[in-house]
Amino acid sequence: MAEAREAKPVRITDTSFRDAHQSLLATRMRTEDMLPIAPKMDQVGFHSMEVWGGATFDSAMRYLNEDPWERLRLLKEKLPNTPLQMLLRAQNVVGYKHYPDDIVERFIVRAKANGIDIFRIFDALNDPRNMAWAMKIAKREGAHVQAAICYTISPVHTIEKYVEMAKELVDMGADSICIKDMAGLLSPYVAYELVSRLKQEIEVPIQLHTHYTSGMATATVLKAIEAGVDIVDTAISSLALGSSQPPVETLVAILKGTPRDPGLDLKLLSEIAEYFSKVREKYKAFEAPLRVDVNVLRYQIPGGMLSNLVAQLKEQKALHLLPKVLEEVPRVREELGYPPLVTPTSQIVGTQAVLNVLFGERYKIIPQEVKAYIKGFYGRPPAPIDPEVKKLAIGDEEPINCRPADLIPPGFEKAKEEIGPLAKSEEDILSYALFPQVARPFLERRAKGTGFKEEITAAIAALLNLRRKKKVAPAPVAQPRPMQPAFSPWKLAGRPGTGGWVRW
Repeated sequence: MAEAREAKPVRITDTSFRDAHQSLLATRMRTEDMLPIAPKMDQVGFHSMEVWGGATFDSAMRYLNEDPWERLRLLKEKLPNTPLQMLLRAQNVVGYKHYPDDIVERFIVRAKANGIDIFRIFDALNDPRNMAWAMKIAKREGAHVQAAICYTISPVHTIEKYVEMAKELVDMGADSICIKDMAGLLSPYVAYELVSRLKQEIEVPIQLHTHYTSGMATATVLKAIEAGVDIVDTAISSLALGSSQPPVETLVAILKGTPRDPGLDLKLLSEIAEYFSKVREKYKAFEAPLRVDVNVLRYQIPGGMLSNLVAQLKEQKALHLLPKVLEEVPRVREELGYPPLVTPTSQIVGTQAVLNVLFGERYKIIPQEVKAYIKGFYGRPPAPIDPEVKKLAIGDEEPINCRPADLIPPGFEKAKEEIGPLAKSEEDILSYALFPQVARPFLERRAKGTGFKEEITAAIAALLNLRRKKKVAPAPVAQPRPMQPAFSPWKLAGRPGTGGWVRW
């Protein structure tokens, strides 16, 4: 009988400060909206809180005029009792390409020093070669190394393959394994089977990360809990559902009185939810009109990518093309060897799908990143690439066979020299090394003691002056939004996690 079983509370990681708002609000939540509620969240008793990494690093500088390192330090002060967790894209760090080993090493060292306790490390192609260096450094620094398996569905992605990869990652030093279901594809009964097999085969804790996009997330988490999963990711209800995580309050209520009862205070969680409900109103302009959509099982685009893709198409007045783009994504994915759709491979596949639709001719334009992927510069694809697509992209050139980062020279000293006195710390140099086109103007604004307000004021003054010269009555001035890079159908640029890195 269930009541006679030994109690084994499931532990819960909260994603509200990272993946939840990245998925729902285009990564726009400001630090000032996190700090007031952080002490109350520190009282909940979460296993950990995911507060950093993913697209938050880029977004902080690009859109919010914030230093991501300072955000981490401030959150660490407000969350002294809760382990802080980040999502690290292995050799991609928090960017969209592979970086040199010295940049990866220094980033992890400084992230640990500034407050990260748990590094969730994944590779978009599930290529362990790309994860090895980041795992080694995080382990050396005394952090908890959580190696993630990107879950996806294809003819070549099987439970046996996932179990095999998990065992390899444990042998490489992983302290825990995360099933990273970035698009909400994991069904409840497959979750039960996968977790059961992992619990039989490996001895480290198993964590499940999923998204609500398909509508299955709460049921999937429950079946994983039945199978013995140790930790699950959830979000506060007012930042849950849609393309975010399942709501923590619902899970706590369902498990109350069972052997897996996490024992969290529903009243406290309700107070936190009320706070975020009000905060969310401030970011309405960035919300994507996406709720539960079972079509995700066909196109497999993860939550953060999906919300940002919609925002991009809206900016181009091309939202009507979304259905065609979503239909094209699985075709491109198959031709590129079934990569899991997670940053940066989701951008690679998504960009090519968009171009195929916009031009009305498939592979008429092939971006450099797609060519680099086919050449092997992102790692080993799960399956062979379509020979015709390969021929169109790189001709008779043969892909590389080594670890991509083996071909990248050290980058820290070069970045240090380039950014010069604008950098006041090693963290500043790393920000520049990762995002030079974003970090330089950010550091210049900081050096001048200016921010967006001064630039907006100057722009408004210039506009009014021009109107006076033309004797045109000024129109009401709308509330300004953070500056964004240009976006056009010829160069997908702009939002983190959606192709701002594409070169032509």
